[in-house]
Amino acid sequence: MHLQLRTPVYQQPLQVFMGFTRDLFLRLAPPFPTMRLLRFDGCTPGDRVEIELLVGPARFRWTSLITEAGQLPDGSMYFIDEGQELPRPLRYWRHRHLIENDSVKSGSVIVDDITYRTSSRLLDLLIYPLMWAQFAYRKPIYRRTFARL
Repeated sequence: MHLQLRTPVYQQPLQVFMGFTRDLFLRLAPPFPTMRLLRFDGCTPGDRVEIELLVGPARFRWTSLITEAGQLPDGSMYFIDEGQELPRPLRYWRHRHLIENDSVKSGSVIVDDITYRTSSRLLDLLIYPLMWAQFAYRKPIYRRTFARL
């Protein structure tokens, strides 16, 4: 299943890329499920992010590896995290964080480009609204964080 959300912000791609810190990661966490950050290395290849999701008494581990990062010829920046250990029902996770150069508006567009899979296409479709909501939650946080300097 593919999900993509776009959020225009006022800072340039490099500034936005540098703003993807541990602090921002914690602020981006939605209120449910509760998340506990176990490890955050950063956003460069080889870095790991490990979290524990708390749903009532149940605990689910999620570990992602940053597999790629870089700058595109137009000045856009990106990094990709891929799921290594995923909570059920997820079986595959790839999140491309693209920070597009928006020279017309002197800023950037943050693109959350997510591909995920579960054990069935039907389940993929059923959890799509939840996935969309989890990432739509980020939009006002991105706008506040990357407002005009």
